[in-house]
Amino acid sequence: MGNKNSINRRTFIKVAAAAGVVAAGGAALWHLGGLRGLRDTALRQFPGVLYVERLRQIVAGDTGRARVLMWEISTPTEQQTVELRVRGKEEIVRRYPVMDDRFTDEGIEVYQYAAELDQLTPGTKYQYRITAGEMATDWWEIYAPNANEAYKMLIFPDSQSSDYADWKEMAHLAWARNTDAQIFACMGDLVDNGEDRRQWMDFFGGVEEMKRVIPIAPVMGNHETYDLNWKVRLPEAYLHYFKTPTNGSKAFERYYYSFDYGDVHYIVLCTQQKEIGEFKNGLVEEQLAWIRRDLKANRKRWNVVLMHKDVLQYRINGRPERQEGIDEENGRVWMPIFDELAIDVVFSAHLHTYRNRGHIFGFEKTPNKKGPLYILTGVAGNVRYPNLWIDHAFDEVTLPQPETDNYLTMDVTREALEIACFLPDGTEMDRVRVTKR
Repeated sequence: MGNKNSINRRTFIKVAAAAGVVAAGGAALWHLGGLRGLRDTALRQFPGVLYVERLRQIVAGDTGRARVLMWEISTPTEQQTVELRVRGKEEIVRRYPVMDDRFTDEGIEVYQYAAELDQLTPGTKYQYRITAGEMATDWWEIYAPNANEAYKMLIFPDSQSSDYADWKEMAHLAWARNTDAQIFACMGDLVDNGEDRRQWMDFFGGVEEMKRVIPIAPVMGNHETYDLNWKVRLPEAYLHYFKTPTNGSKAFERYYYSFDYGDVHYIVLCTQQKEIGEFKNGLVEEQLAWIRRDLKANRKRWNVVLMHKDVLQYRINGRPERQEGIDEENGRVWMPIFDELAIDVVFSAHLHTYRNRGHIFGFEKTPNKKGPLYILTGVAGNVRYPNLWIDHAFDEVTLPQPETDNYLTMDVTREALEIACFLPDGTEMDRVRVTKR
């Protein structure tokens, strides 16, 4: 947090003590509003401070020229503005209006706000802050990348958890080791239950530091479509929490999207046609038509797909009737399209296991590296399936069983995409390099 006025030591100690009471009293009461008044009383003792929660940057269609900011405030606050300045300078170069984006889910009203930052200059390091009257947050970093610069991306598999302590620790460690990353992606099943507000708070808690200073590219998973009774619903919370780039759809706006970062065009697909099909149809057909239009209009040197459900089918221990092969709902549909459109890398998730399959083209392995590289990203939460899957004939690298958490990095240069898989302690488990044929 930042402020416009100085804070004396006595005031600081009083506020810190109040915060300690809240921590000791339990996060659940805080979440439900029982201690909201106590927190607000404590924070009001910081004159000039605007306290926001779950502040995050989200990718825009052209992330070198635009960005979306979203955040929450404990009580409705009017007349908010986002101020932007070039790092190292005091002059405000632009002020952006703020949209009231509040919503209600699980019976809880979320006081959420958003701002769309445009007219950014590629290659420029900025700082931003949120103001409301005489109050303001601290200044936070925001970077607009050049069109062809090298950079690193962090990639997190499913963070779905019963207890998000492991997710938070792993994500914090990944960021601590990769503070040079410029963007991160979360591969779906961000939470175990899409209607559970507490789980969303825990998910955001894992990426607390990085989401304020680098953009997130979220992928929708099937668990984002579950209600508190574990029945399927539309992904209401996911769609509210992430104002991703528009896709021109009337029925499935922001279910899927694409964006550019540097010299990579990312295609983020929605693979929840089974769950969403209980409410409306046409998701797959619409994406099949869209992806061709999208790539024709946005071709970059590299083209990378992010999708939650996987393209292969695995045998399962104890179920001899299940055969290995190509997944009928996703692999049979999308792999020929990826071949046709010359996709370079396909990242998937959902199975909670890391598998590097190498390159596949025409549903067959290609030792000459023809076709996309397929990476099943693994698991980042504590929901694990030890020794469940039997290795697929396409697997080239599998982590030792039973698996623990992992994360990935992707280094992007004009010459290559270099992808590495790491355990939470930083041990490198796999590394693969993709070049143009």
